[in-house]
Amino acid sequence: MNPPIDMESLMKRRALLRHTPFVLLAFGLMAVSLSAFAQAPLPVVDGEVRKVDVEQQKITLRHGEIANLDMPPMTMVFRVQEPALLQKVKPGDKVRFTADKVDGALTVMTLEPAN
Repeated sequence: MNPPIDMESLMKRRALLRHTPFVLLAFGLMAVSLSAFAQAPLPVVDGEVRKVDVEQQKITLRHGEIANLDMPPMTMVFRVQEPALLQKVKPGDKVRFTADKVDGALTVMTLEPAN
């Protein structure tokens, strides 16, 4: 003999299955929009090298506005993503760079001499 059918549980399952495609679509769209946001190019900023600290892998730059960090023009110390970037510049050099927050630290991602 078959057990009795619990109509309340059956209705809940049907309602859940009815909404599942919409929930999956919403999560998919959210994932796509987040990946597109993460891939947005960083703005290139003009700056001037004030100090290079190879040992600490840091550089002090006087820079213009850094829009992605909501940072006004100022002079400050940044970490560098690649220590080799520090070999390309010396104090007084005009540079173009990108910066972002990496693991909570402001970090120069790219750095090149300005033309």
